[in-house]
Amino acid sequence: MGKIKILDKEFEKNIPFEHIQKVVKQMAETIFNDYQGREPLFLCVLNGAFMFAGDLFKCYPGNCEISFIKLSSYDGTQTTGEVKTVIGLEEHIKGRNVIILEDIVDSGLTVTHLVEDLSTYQPESIRLATLLLKPDAVQKEVRPDYIGMEIPNDFIVGYGLDYRGFGRNYKDIYKITGS
Repeated sequence: MGKIKILDKEFEKNIPFEHIQKVVKQMAETIFNDYQGREPLFLCVLNGAFMFAGDLFKCYPGNCEISFIKLSSYDGTQTTGEVKTVIGLEEHIKGRNVIILEDIVDSGLTVTHLVEDLSTYQPESIRLATLLLKPDAVQKEVRPDYIGMEIPNDFIVGYGLDYRGFGRNYKDIYKITGS
């Protein structure tokens, strides 16, 4: 599908699934090389990062664990400026190597909040892996340790990303084209 409509917005295909898979596999190998001899805990930020986390986890060739946390800072196509925790961390992370898996870093608000919160639990390290980075949208001083792709500041859906809860199910990533 070259174009899709979700509610009142139209989108066109921007990043094909095959390219996403290549990037995710490469990132999994890079993280594995960086964590030789250690067993990292991947922390998936729901809802958006679930596809990315699942694919990266399947490609990771070493021992590791995965857990999930749910944060929210969006309403429709705009960030609210506030981060709220919807589902919290259940694992003990003191002394652990934690790798946050995020679908997209745009404003940086969500990940900054999360890193500050996780730091209070005294992990050995906290790193950030994001499939997508919008450098022109970053408002906080955030530089992910692992970046799949840098993209323009367009609103996108698919591969876990949504518009008002819809569109996460598309395997490709689509960018908004009109209203």
